[in-house]
Amino acid sequence: MKVVFSRMKGGAICPPRMPFSKVAWSWVGAFIGIYSISILNRISDIDILQSMFLVGSFGASAVLIYGAPQADFSQPRNLLGGHIISAFIGVSLQQYLSLDIALLGSLAVSLSIVAMHFTRTLHPPGGATALIAVMGGNDHGYYFVLSPIATGALILLIIALVINNLSRNPLRHYPRYWF
Repeated sequence: MKVVFSRMKGGAICPPRMPFSKVAWSWVGAFIGIYSISILNRISDIDILQSMFLVGSFGASAVLIYGAPQADFSQPRNLLGGHIISAFIGVSLQQYLSLDIALLGSLAVSLSIVAMHFTRTLHPPGGATALIAVMGGNDHGYYFVLSPIATGALILLIIALVINNLSRNPLRHYPRYWF
């Protein structure tokens, strides 16, 4: 038990603050990515509060793909696969199991993590997507996987490809790999 507590001390040094240019590129990418998804609501005349396009887990994806584009979690296969697999699992559990919502949510997140590990698509916001599919009153069934999840993730990816490659910084180029 002492070992467990000693590991909680950390010990490494906090990394330095990112240069302003990296912060600015992250801001531009996140703003344009989330705004592009939100614009779909205006085009389709859907109230933003009743949106079928904007999902909370996309905010976390924006942090990864625009703020840390070189991270493994940020790569296209992880972004798309993580969200789609997790949405499918969440919808399936919500549709076919009549369990307490706490148990459904726990199953959705934990099974999504296992599936993302096996498919090499680990994307932390995928866990939130699975939870949203279970808890969000999803009346749209498997259509939820296509819209908003696959559609929104694809829009975020397209914006990430453009914004992250506009920078002259070679460490900002995106993606590192596709598959």
